Amino acid sequence: MNHENSGRFNLPSLSLPVKTLFTGYLLVMGIGILMALAQILLTHGMADGKFGVSVDDVVYSYHGNKDSSKLESKLNGSMKDKAVVLDRATLIRWAREGATKEGWAEVEPIFQANCIACHSKEVMPSLAPLTSYEEAAKVAETDAGASVDSLTRVSHIHLFGIAFIFIFMGYIYSMSVNINEKFKSVIIMIPFLFILIDISSWWLTSMFAGFAWFTIIGGFGYMMAFAVMWFTSMYQMWIMPRSGKEYNSNEWIK
Repeated sequence: MNHENSGRFNLPSLSLPVKTLFTGYLLVMGIGILMALAQILLTHGMADGKFGVSVDDVVYSYHGNKDSSKLESKLNGSMKDKAVVLDRATLIRWAREGATKEGWAEVEPIFQANCIACHSKEVMPSLAPLTSYEEAAKVAETDAGASVDSLTRVSHIHLFGIAFIFIFMGYIYSMSVNINEKFKSVIIMIPFLFILIDISSWWLTSMFAGFAWFTIIGGFGYMMAFAVMWFTSMYQMWIMPRSGKEYNSNEWIK
């Protein structure tokens, strides 16, 4: 099949408006994936108090830290820079002593000064509110990991969102040329399989810490598939020569 007469079906021969449309989508998705990585590094990546995503980060995020409270874990991790050392030490001591009502008078001003700007229902409903003793005492309890409510909420958002991203990514990539059809099909399918592995591992890790490895494997898998589809599509639309060349979609890239 000569690509000059099949512009609708392969990336090198697409019309300029269609290439522009696909490129705009790919650029936005590329920036989006970078923002997602940054968000992971700044939240889950700081769960153990050290920069960078590790198995311990995943365990603390989903399984919890049975020797500590969520308040203490956050103050030693992603929230470490949100309060001075003395204030953090006071909050941690209050949590370790049972988060008593009697001690609330001492720690309430610290919560007001350092936490309420974000941790209130009016400002950021997605974060645990810390405006009252009852709310603060809840996060000062032993860290039991992610709750069923939060796992359900985050799981359905990721399943719908990532499926929509990759159905369009896969459609664009499916028009690539000189790539074996079986290989192409595997690359298209990988994100859907690995997002199921990723999200399933959240639930399993919340019960058994050993499944944390699957969270890292799942995320790495669909990120790599994203990179392959993104760079292949951009290369074939804008760099691969189009004039006088016949493309066979059932061959390997040469």
